[in-house]
Amino acid sequence: MIPPTAHPEKKSHKLRVLGVDPAVKGATGYGVIELDGGEARPMRFGAWKLPASLTFAARLREIHFLVSGLVEQFAPDAVAVESVFTAINAGTALKLAEMRGVVLLAAAQAQIPAHSYSPREVKATVAGFGGASKQQMQQMVRSLLDLPFIPEPADAADALAVALCHAQMARARQRIAAAMGSRALHARAAAAERA
Repeated sequence: MIPPTAHPEKKSHKLRVLGVDPAVKGATGYGVIELDGGEARPMRFGAWKLPASLTFAARLREIHFLVSGLVEQFAPDAVAVESVFTAINAGTALKLAEMRGVVLLAAAQAQIPAHSYSPREVKATVAGFGGASKQQMQQMVRSLLDLPFIPEPADAADALAVALCHAQMARARQRIAAAMGSRALHARAAAAERA
């Protein structure tokens, strides 16, 4: 278990995000990116394909262990995870929710904020279109991370897309907050001048 820490050593202008694309039967994708100003770069990505012989409880334990290891190694500012796709059957949706739960637990244990994004939100944020194909998403991830190749396996590209989605959403929230703060500051100054 990772002891709770606040990671105070990071600089405020960089944003490091761990993206996770959980899977019940296939591989669980992961991707760590760092956004420095307007440039995003991959730090590590891949996918964990666990043996089919493992019980579901053992799979949950392994994913928790692996995510906790990435959190400890990279000390991300946030963990982003894809939310449960509602069109899948109820049994699979429940297992996927449990898989997401261990990812969220690993983030909570390290006191790192976790954020969920639907597949449509990820596609709209990264590719500009909520109905983007898997190939379009892979090309956008390659382009946004300035990679000479499409990240493989596809599960890793999906996780990188989730991380990019969060990074872009977080930067947009920061810009909005700065603009709103600037507006409030100007309004207070104008009110003070009138007084």
